[in-house]
Amino acid sequence: MKLSSASPPHLITLILLAALATLSLNLFLPSLANIAADFQADYAVVNLSIAGYLAVTAVLQLVIGPLSDRYGRRPILLIAVALFVAASLGCALSQDVWSFLAFRILQGAIISGWVLSLAVIRDTVPAQQAASLMGYLSMAMAVAPMLGPMLGGVLDALFGWRASFYAFTGFGVALLVLTWLDLGETNTSKAATFGEQLHSYPALLGSGRFWGYALCMAFSTAAFYAFLSGVPLVARGTLNLPPEQLGFYMGSITGGFFLGSFLSGRYAKRFALTTTILCGRILACLGPSLGLIFVFSGLINELTIFGATLCVGMGNGLTIPSANAGALSVRPELTGSASGLAGALMVGIGALVATVTGLIVTEGNAAPALLALMLACSTFALLSLLWVRALEARTRS
Repeated sequence: MKLSSASPPHLITLILLAALATLSLNLFLPSLANIAADFQADYAVVNLSIAGYLAVTAVLQLVIGPLSDRYGRRPILLIAVALFVAASLGCALSQDVWSFLAFRILQGAIISGWVLSLAVIRDTVPAQQAASLMGYLSMAMAVAPMLGPMLGGVLDALFGWRASFYAFTGFGVALLVLTWLDLGETNTSKAATFGEQLHSYPALLGSGRFWGYALCMAFSTAAFYAFLSGVPLVARGTLNLPPEQLGFYMGSITGGFFLGSFLSGRYAKRFALTTTILCGRILACLGPSLGLIFVFSGLINELTIFGATLCVGMGNGLTIPSANAGALSVRPELTGSASGLAGALMVGIGALVATVTGLIVTEGNAAPALLALMLACSTFALLSLLWVRALEARTRS
């Protein structure tokens, strides 16, 4: 096993860390109603285990990155996974809804698995190769949301809702052991003090390139949040789809993201970061543009709607790994901070767009409104990329 202070982990370790961060959000979703019934609590209160969790992970990302820049990736990841194990067991053993919610919030520490996996990759390889590896990491982020609720539903049906949290405990213990054995320290430029670290922040926060890459990621992801918020109304009010068919078609954007991430992993290291991102942005804008043309021409069906969202997903899969690599390359000594800040920005803008989608999309305008919102998000992401390209061209000249 690689145990030297600067030894990079195997890619599978990073993939599993990222996958558990995603599974922790959605594996137990089929059990929400049963949890509410067991604790004799309002469903809205139990639903805080989702909304509160997302809010905490957004804040944690702002803290985790700087801590890993100061103390290293390895100790922060080990502490975070250990906290996740303890919190998961606490959820499984909770006897009232408030203790359950408290432990559920502590589970948010596992977001370190996603944030610091990106930082570890960028610590160890050049930017274009990092984009390739991040593409494979993103594939885990596409598969986990599809498999998680299925596994959670089976566990609930067989053993009750607590089984999902015992499963989290087992996954966490296994991952803690794997991280201890395989993940050596990769941050070779740790700041001596927080004061020294703070002196470097203006260079990151004042970098137009960083904000361009980060906003490109955030608006790309926001199109996905808009889809999740608005597509149930499209299915019910426009396409008259039954729930089981909606579940199938909702996989279009995730399937596209998986394919785009695979292509990114395969080819990103051969091209400049902005070239790969540009291909993704063109595809993500083209899909909803064609979808709107079809809708206003009266051609509204599953193919025209979900074909458009498939393009958005594929474009995001091509975009996000390279944009992540770009954002994390601006200030190498602050890779963890950049990863956390970019991640928090993604969650914040995504939540804002989801809220706006809920206000704008109705059963009467569902299809054109949703496609227009997804196109707007994709266009903002494209404009952010063009800003980066302009800055880089100015630097070269």
